[in-house]
Amino acid sequence: MTADALASLQLRRPGSGRTLLRCLRQLRPYRRFVLASYLLLLVDNGIALGMPLIIRAIIDQGIKGGHLGTIGWGVAALMGLTLARGLGTFLSGRWTELASQNVAYDLRNAIHGKLQALSFSFHDRAETGELLTRAVSDVDRVRFLTGRAFVRLVEVVTLILGVAIAMLSLHPGLALLTLIVVPLLSYQALAFGVRYRPLSRVVQQQLAGLTTRLEQNLRGARIVKAFAQEQAEIARFEEENSALFALNVTASRLRAINLPLLRLIASAGTILILLYGGQLVIHDQLTIGALVAFTSYVGQLLVPVRRLGMIIPAVAQAIASGERVFEILDTEAEVRDMPDARPLGPVKGAVRFEHVHLAYFGRHLVLEEVDFAVEPGQVVALLGATGSGKSSVISLIPRFYNPTCGRILVDGQDIRHVTVNSLREQIGIVLQDTILFATTIRENIAFGRPDATMEEIVAAARNASAHDFVMALPGGYDAHVGERGVTLSGGQKQRIAIARALLKDPRILILDDATSSVDTETEALIQAALARLMQGRTSFIIAQRLSTVRRADLVLVLDRGRIVARGRRTAEHTAHDELLQTSGLYAEIYDRQLRPQAGPGRGEGSR
Repeated sequence: MTADALASLQLRRPGSGRTLLRCLRQLRPYRRFVLASYLLLLVDNGIALGMPLIIRAIIDQGIKGGHLGTIGWGVAALMGLTLARGLGTFLSGRWTELASQNVAYDLRNAIHGKLQALSFSFHDRAETGELLTRAVSDVDRVRFLTGRAFVRLVEVVTLILGVAIAMLSLHPGLALLTLIVVPLLSYQALAFGVRYRPLSRVVQQQLAGLTTRLEQNLRGARIVKAFAQEQAEIARFEEENSALFALNVTASRLRAINLPLLRLIASAGTILILLYGGQLVIHDQLTIGALVAFTSYVGQLLVPVRRLGMIIPAVAQAIASGERVFEILDTEAEVRDMPDARPLGPVKGAVRFEHVHLAYFGRHLVLEEVDFAVEPGQVVALLGATGSGKSSVISLIPRFYNPTCGRILVDGQDIRHVTVNSLREQIGIVLQDTILFATTIRENIAFGRPDATMEEIVAAARNASAHDFVMALPGGYDAHVGERGVTLSGGQKQRIAIARALLKDPRILILDDATSSVDTETEALIQAALARLMQGRTSFIIAQRLSTVRRADLVLVLDRGRIVARGRRTAEHTAHDELLQTSGLYAEIYDRQLRPQAGPGRGEGSR
């Protein structure tokens, strides 16, 4: 972050009080631990306030008055109260930490659940590193706020009030002179918090950017090395790291000024006691024991004040982190169940698009007036140039996005009026960019049906032409595939994805049959597996192969978000033959992309 950006940093952000209260409300389910902890804290403060009075009695009555018994019971009382404070501090700390750890547990679960529920449009804009920082680092700061930080704040406030009352009972004049420093301490602490909180938020945002850069480098390590961009990526990371360093230096400078200033103000109270209190003792207006008690009370304030210098920054950081956490939790999913949504139930697989438009983020129009109908069990092939809208069409069927206008029907039911989960249970997806999880092959195949038996998993793998290579792996179905399936080839990953879809047994399929990155033998296995997968199911295919187009019942040609040509299979001709005669764009796609697949001497006789 540049100096200009730092200079323009907003130092007064509204809503910190609301965020603080919301953070503390997370403790509500654990209020028994919290109440017990704070009760022990008050008892501890009461004991601390009573100990200087015992010291005064030991000095004035025991030492000065010559009563050994007073010294004896006074020392015994101090020892007993010290032990009681130790036990109370242990229990209070344990219960406070237990409550705050539960808050962190709940928030992480809530964030993960929200991220699972949020629509694709949210994840299109969000950065992985940013989300990771909020779920881990920011939640931990909130945990600290709801635990030790707020306990220390309550301790400081109650102790200051208690010390003020005790001092006033000993000598009102000296007490008022000494307590002049309290408003100064409070002002400095609050002024520091006002400046530090927005800076803390920017630090967390920069940390998220650094995490994102690191995550992308780790995930794309092979690409970085393949293009010899190690030094360039090191430079980019160093730039992000330097920005974080500059922000942390600014924050540490604020802390470095604040803590000594708080200590200086607090020490002024001790100086005032010695100056004025000494004169009172000399003139017999105050006992030595009372003066020592006054000094003890000021000493009791010094430790909390030092803590205050450290806690106020932490509280400011935690409030900034709380804002970032609640931003996620408050985000509404664009795709969610309507109040009258009902389960879809088993379907035959009829799909209809009626005058569908789609604009990403409400601005970028990618589909316009898309209208077509598919009967159960039919195969739909979608063709078009990159950016023509093919992926947008298939992403609307499982409601990854909602259409901007128009509607989509499955078996005559508007998919916006059925529950999202019940809709997606009827749909299987196999795309070219196959995503596998860093777990066993068995668990990857059973991802859509965790309750599937081993026999069902093996049967799905056999139908997907995956069983043989799985059994050749060390561990077989219990072999780990590595992050994103990195230990498997592209063809192997795609066959695992086909097995996953077969096991789910959906009525509607969404496929990308691109196999350009695999060898001829693997391609044949994948095509055979896809053919078995599509039997009896309504299938939408982003077509890359001539064989797919030839067997399609409906072929849709898209250009700039519109269906510019369509062909249907009839008893007399295929959709492919019809389009060759009626669509110049399809003929161009055929010549450029599909005709080479026909091979020598296998061109279309109709052309």
